[in-house]
Amino acid sequence: MHGEGLRLYAQMQANKPCFEELRAPRPIMEWQPDQAISDLIRHLALQNSLQYAGKGQAGSVISRIMGSRADLRQHGKHIAPIVARAVADANAKAMSDGLDSITEILEAEAPQLLERKIQTRREGLPELPNLNGRKPILRFAPNPNGPLSFGHSRGLVINAQYAKDLDGELILRFDDTDTTVKPPMMEAYESIPKQQEWLCGFPAHRIVIASERMEFYHEYAREMLDSGFGYVCTCSGDAFKEHRVAMTECPCRDNEINTNLERWDSMNDPSGYQPGDAVLRVKTDMTLKNPALRDWPAARIQTNAHPRVGNRWRVWPLLDFQSAIEDYLQGVTHIIRGKDLMDSTRKQTLLYAHFGWDYPETIYWGRVKVHEFGSFSTSQMKRDIAAGLFSDWDDPRLPTLSALSRRGIQPESLRAFWVELGLTQKDIAVPLTTLYSHNTKAIDAKAPRLAFIRKAFPIVLKGEFPHTGSIASHSDTEMPSRDYSIDEGVWVEEDDAGKPIRLKDLCDIDENGVVESINRCDKRPVVHWVAGGKPSKLTIATGQDLITVEGIMEDNKYPVGTIVQLERIGYAIVESDGLLMVHD
Repeated sequence: MHGEGLRLYAQMQANKPCFEELRAPRPIMEWQPDQAISDLIRHLALQNSLQYAGKGQAGSVISRIMGSRADLRQHGKHIAPIVARAVADANAKAMSDGLDSITEILEAEAPQLLERKIQTRREGLPELPNLNGRKPILRFAPNPNGPLSFGHSRGLVINAQYAKDLDGELILRFDDTDTTVKPPMMEAYESIPKQQEWLCGFPAHRIVIASERMEFYHEYAREMLDSGFGYVCTCSGDAFKEHRVAMTECPCRDNEINTNLERWDSMNDPSGYQPGDAVLRVKTDMTLKNPALRDWPAARIQTNAHPRVGNRWRVWPLLDFQSAIEDYLQGVTHIIRGKDLMDSTRKQTLLYAHFGWDYPETIYWGRVKVHEFGSFSTSQMKRDIAAGLFSDWDDPRLPTLSALSRRGIQPESLRAFWVELGLTQKDIAVPLTTLYSHNTKAIDAKAPRLAFIRKAFPIVLKGEFPHTGSIASHSDTEMPSRDYSIDEGVWVEEDDAGKPIRLKDLCDIDENGVVESINRCDKRPVVHWVAGGKPSKLTIATGQDLITVEGIMEDNKYPVGTIVQLERIGYAIVESDGLLMVHD
């Protein structure tokens, strides 16, 4: 029928005369706004002109219209000149009749546009979705190949805060099934729970160690094979990559269930397959758009000993498989993770579909970059410590939790920092000063003031002044006062010497140390000072450098671990051999 229709149409065209009667062209009807839209444009133009004191911008009005009225976007080329004229008219009226005239029009015709919408700042974390009356079960799952770092603290804080606020549970899970690339460190099994409790303010409700639960992963691996949605693949890595790229199935995929079970037994037999000879794969679909999801690997052979369980197991689950099984077994309701792990979610969702399970609610966050920390990895830090570049995991130059704690960063400060950033998927860069501002709030009220004199310069005081007395340890908090006793003079910083100064809370002196007044008599600089004192040092971590500043420290009996505020310098923490800078 289609071919016959074309033939008849061609014949009709051939029988037409070579000329046709001339007809007037049909008029093209351009889109025109109705009265409601015209009023909307005019009112928004007036509002914009009022907002910007008679200098309204057509672009912002157009953006607002297009953003709020999806039905008008198709008419954008017609709306733009109408808006431009309306904004020009509004600006002209503002210039000729004043802004009050525009306010009067809007009050009469569109009073809602004069209402100032008050933006309320979100406090705390956003509501956890799809709880459906359940108490949330969340998990934090580090690899124990080293102690926790600043980066880990985000996952700990967010998951713990939800568990605390919603009377849920926090699981601390050690994902320690990789003994090759990231071998576990035995000390981490002890340090991580302590750091978790320090940071969160409560211990985890459950501690799960994956390497001690291998029976479960093997059980579900065998179930995959028995049910036909898993297979043992003996293709080389390069050969399977070709299949993945070409979206074709490898020859192993169609093996019988019994063949796969025999191969699985061979993977677990020391005399059978060797590392790299075979892997367990999850059947998905080799034509999936995302190559990472095509028959992804679930387990492989590792023959190096595990520090906790030795050589008991040969076949170890890969993280996406182990984590998925454990989340199901532990009843995890919500997974909060970085958006870089979206492929892990997609893989695990396919696995859950095979087993007939419901996948947990998943929430993502974007990357947070703190410039001052640069780029650190646990493996690299371990190598650098072994090479002597850093003293230990608590070296103040490192971004580990033990280093931050040593430097006087309070756990509540880290919690406030991460809760304030929330769960945005945007990648953001944050200066370390943001964390320091939270820390200042946490420590200032309990940090006694103390004087530390850098480049100490002696000044002999001449004249009448109180040789003994007391100085407040804190301006806003009741603390024991700081007593002083002056024999002949005091220590000041070299940069403060040789000019008229006021010795804080003592007296005004001239450039030669002559006392001019006990009370402050002018606006000369106020400087800190030390009478007596003892030699000490202040260590400052700056990037990859440790700077040691020698000086004279005011006599005190503060124990190691006390955070003090050094006059005119910043906060520091008392260590056994001096002071360590916390931050400004």
